[in-house]
Amino acid sequence: MKRRDFIHLSGLGLGAMMLPGLAFGKEVSPEELMNPGMLNAAKKELADVALQAARSKGATYTDVRIGRYLRQFLFTREKNVQNITNAESFGAGIRVIADGTWGFAATDDVTKEGIAKAAETAVAIAKANARLQKEPVELAPVQGVGEVTWKTPIEKNAFEIPVKDKIDLLLKANSAAMDNGAAFVTSNLFMVNEQKYFASTDGSYIDQDIHRIWPTLSVTAVDREAGLFKTRDALSAPMGMGYEYLDGLASEKTEGPAGTGLVSYRNSYDMVEDATAAAKHATEKLKAKSVNPGKYDLVLDPDHLGLTIHESVGHPLELDRVLGYEANYAGTSFATLDKWESGDFKYGSDIVNIVADRTQENSLGKVAFDDEGVEAKEWDLIKDGVLVNYQAIRDQAHIINEPESHGCCYADNWNSVQFQRMPNVSLRPGKDKLSANDMIKDVENGIYIVGRGSYSIDQQRYNFQFGGQLFYEIKNGEITGMLNDVAYQSNTQEFWNSCVQICDKDDYRLFGTFFDGKGQPSQVSAVSHGSSTTRFNGVNVINTGRNI
Repeated sequence: MKRRDFIHLSGLGLGAMMLPGLAFGKEVSPEELMNPGMLNAAKKELADVALQAARSKGATYTDVRIGRYLRQFLFTREKNVQNITNAESFGAGIRVIADGTWGFAATDDVTKEGIAKAAETAVAIAKANARLQKEPVELAPVQGVGEVTWKTPIEKNAFEIPVKDKIDLLLKANSAAMDNGAAFVTSNLFMVNEQKYFASTDGSYIDQDIHRIWPTLSVTAVDREAGLFKTRDALSAPMGMGYEYLDGLASEKTEGPAGTGLVSYRNSYDMVEDATAAAKHATEKLKAKSVNPGKYDLVLDPDHLGLTIHESVGHPLELDRVLGYEANYAGTSFATLDKWESGDFKYGSDIVNIVADRTQENSLGKVAFDDEGVEAKEWDLIKDGVLVNYQAIRDQAHIINEPESHGCCYADNWNSVQFQRMPNVSLRPGKDKLSANDMIKDVENGIYIVGRGSYSIDQQRYNFQFGGQLFYEIKNGEITGMLNDVAYQSNTQEFWNSCVQICDKDDYRLFGTFFDGKGQPSQVSAVSHGSSTTRFNGVNVINTGRNI
């Protein structure tokens, strides 16, 4: 990683800092982010050059991605601006099949000559790879769609909002936290625009303009006499929306369970309000009692459960992990093909229905087509608790007898080769009317958990441990106070089979991340996970004994 990139990533925290997929491209001014870029007619002409050049060298299939990737990241701490990043990356990636084998090449020389040379290089690489290929690539069919355009349905382009206004919002949130007891506070705003043009020998010319936004913060309260500190991070979710997400509309938020002082946000986020609440929560955590380890019924808020879904369902049902093709980055999967082939593997209880979905409104994974030109869709992964499918792309579909790709292929930049990536993976809400308060009323001895914390899961995505941001003790149907040092342990099958209640669609919310890492070289992708508040009975809780 270059020193410049390292400095840019300083506000992301240690884990995100080291993700190589976050190389931004060249630094530009905020005004340059608003330049319209290359016209579609010019992109089509260049794509045709690549398709013809590859065909002339022996390619039997070719796809071209001409991409312009824009990023604006803002970092603040207390009263100060730490960093502002404006970056643009523009180029083309060309993927081919020649002699039954994949080849890929990329170039930032987006001219007819540069494109043709990259296409010829991709074919040469494929032919070289073919000497080691044991079986030819088998692609699921895709019907060409001709010329298509699609754009994330945003109301306010975040890049059009003046940088000063966005910095003012972050500093206002910081001030609100400090005014309510915070000793330290950081706030960040991530905005991404992917302008992607895809063309293939199947007859598709697809232009997509994808927008994502993520406001986040971290608040720390300190008890200097006791030598303790506690943090509470933002309860926002990254969204496939424009700047309208930060309007904080009252109609888009609801009060959390009694005794918590929490506010739940859906499709809207009030950063100042959340910063104020975060300071109060962090201060309250300083005095909260430590949990007694044992078996508890857990009531998990969507902002927490999304991470558990991501790690224990999303990743293990990626078909390349199941097949062992993906192993170096976070392991393979316990959910092997024999479990799916049996037709009765109980991944969870009867009420667990988990769906993969690239069409979900306002989600990070929402697109019209994936990076193979496959139309976005929704499909079941777990139905009535039974494992019924995986996540597969064009060259994997035949392995699980699927007639077509699931449309979940993605590359994080024009110079990255596309491969199978997690779509939105979400738990369907319950059918019966049930709120979080209603659920808590039936719990005799439990813990209500909000927000993502530290976690650990094994290389098979089976045995795990999850923490959180906030923990509330439940006794005889009421929240009695805050707890500290909570983490729960289980294995994937045992945990999802302990699921006994799911709130209805009125409680359904999205969780997500911009930085889901996979592959070697590593790539990151943005993905959402939806759920309603959910109850799991008899889960083992440990005392972590850490003052964090």
